[in-house]
Amino acid sequence: MAQPAAWRHRMAERGVDWQLLLLGPATICVLGLFVYPFCYGVGLSLQPEGGDVLASYRRFFTDAYERDTIWTTLRLALPAALFNVLASVPIACRMRGRFRGRRALTTLLVIPITLGTVLTAEGLLNYFGPTGWFNRILLSTGIVDTPVRLTNNVTGVMLSLVITGFPFAFLLIGSYLAGIDPALERAAATLGAGGWQRFWRITLPLLAPGLATTFCLTFVLAFSVFPSAVLVGDPAGTTRVISIAAYHAAYEAYDYSLASAIAVIMGVIELIILAAVLGWRSLLYTGSTRGKG
Repeated sequence: MAQPAAWRHRMAERGVDWQLLLLGPATICVLGLFVYPFCYGVGLSLQPEGGDVLASYRRFFTDAYERDTIWTTLRLALPAALFNVLASVPIACRMRGRFRGRRALTTLLVIPITLGTVLTAEGLLNYFGPTGWFNRILLSTGIVDTPVRLTNNVTGVMLSLVITGFPFAFLLIGSYLAGIDPALERAAATLGAGGWQRFWRITLPLLAPGLATTFCLTFVLAFSVFPSAVLVGDPAGTTRVISIAAYHAAYEAYDYSLASAIAVIMGVIELIILAAVLGWRSLLYTGSTRGKG
């Protein structure tokens, strides 16, 4: 025991914390599974079959059919992420208290996250498809004369993103709310503050950092949509997202440089959105602290 203690003492004298060595395995995994593939992809995107190093990027942005996939993906990901976050807040706030059936209700809300996007898309086709239960009920009751088209379009993809993304957002917001001391709201209630006043003045400002983080994570999940856009969307038209463009470039055109360039563009767009949201969170936090001062 004396030798390890002496070794730790010598390491501490040199300004080295021996416990940092425990980060070694995690660092190796990050370098091997994330950093190296990222660097390899960036390098591959700069090695097109013909032209200069930026030929693959230029090819993507000069092709309107490929370039429009950016707007298509944002048009799906941003509203879905925003809806999942906003819809999770009131439900998570209501679930803070103790009531009968709370665990059963929480389980029902979380079950969709265990299904996966493929199984969810298959269920949407069977339920909301032209011959699904939903349209059968509408047709049999005479509400509509022709089936309502809810799949193989933008609506089907949005439904899939909401069903699979809401449980994730709900769990995150619920965990953030659990970290807010309820004594703050009780103290405000004793001073005469109503329910909405307590929410807007106390709960929401404390929850704002968690909302920003939850939005970032749900946006990343929605932005990388692929199975839903293919199974319940229109992959050749209205729901041709940027991930489909990357897949076609890699496995249909066998242009791995273009596919890597599209993947890099995806990452850059996500970083821009995340930086904007986190920057807004920092400004909001700075403004609130200055107001208190």
